[in-house]
Amino acid sequence: MLKRSFLKSSALTLALAAAGTLTSFNNAHAQANTPIKFILDWRFEGPSALFLSPIADGSFKKAKVDVSLDAGTGSGAAVQRVATGAYDMGFADMAALMEFHANNPDAPNKPVAVMMVYNNTPAAVLTLKKNGINKPADLAGKKLGAPVFDAGRRAFPIFQKANSIGSVNWVTMDPPLRETMLARGDVDAITGFSFTSLLNLEARNVKTEDVVIMPYPNYGVKLYGNAIIASPKLIKENPAAVKAFLAGFTKGVKDVMAKPEAAIQHVKARDGIINVALEERRLKLAIDSVVNSPDARAEGFGQINPGRMSLMASQVSDAFNTKTRVKVEDVWNGSFLPSKADLNVLPAVKK
Repeated sequence: MLKRSFLKSSALTLALAAAGTLTSFNNAHAQANTPIKFILDWRFEGPSALFLSPIADGSFKKAKVDVSLDAGTGSGAAVQRVATGAYDMGFADMAALMEFHANNPDAPNKPVAVMMVYNNTPAAVLTLKKNGINKPADLAGKKLGAPVFDAGRRAFPIFQKANSIGSVNWVTMDPPLRETMLARGDVDAITGFSFTSLLNLEARNVKTEDVVIMPYPNYGVKLYGNAIIASPKLIKENPAAVKAFLAGFTKGVKDVMAKPEAAIQHVKARDGIINVALEERRLKLAIDSVVNSPDARAEGFGQINPGRMSLMASQVSDAFNTKTRVKVEDVWNGSFLPSKADLNVLPAVKK
């Protein structure tokens, strides 16, 4: 009798222990953060603080996603890496995403934009005052330099048409040589991201007051810039993870814009050789020109204007001479965005 009671007691103890272990496992499994592999459009510079900060401050982890972040080599490459499945999400120029869709209609895994970050394209034409180019029309017949994949160069036909510019002559180079060639007079003007090329020219001993900048949005070209993109596989299999990523990112962006000086330290932690003062300026220029722009404040952070996006789709189809026409419904999905209240992160404009 005593032996039987002992066996029953032991069995109950084992059952409870097993149940406890199973419960702990289930709880841990339920609480496990979803891993997200994310690729940037470019190397670690000031604007990458928008993504590095929510990793460092725990915003992503609080949203239940574990984000691993890698530098990129251009928007086109970022789109392709997400399309191949090498990355779950990425950061890329909207025009590059549209071009990929329209030129690869049968591709099985075309990424989709799920949040607008650069409400305006940062693309601009930059030249030096000594070159006598003061307005877009003055570019006719001039030598323009840029890498073949540069967003400004790819979209130049739209800028050209909007400003009735005659034909120009293109000179191709690797990205590190672009500003150098302008500074030494090998080309008359360049295309590039305004906040990147300006500071790169300064690093080559060109004074800011000697630079002429023609931002595309200021000259009739209201293209959207960089957006967060996601693979359709992730969207289908784990839509909650996409939503969680955007929630964590939005919280992080708000903190970055409130304290850019602190945020740049996260970039420094990732790439110890950056010039902190220079990258802090780059981050602030990016925020002021394309993140917290008048268009962004009108449309709301992360969101788009459907009519404006449709116009861009048509312009990209024409300028890039794509195989098929770009369809907005194929490239944009705003259903994962946080609430409008949560998206209210843009700081008031300083007067």
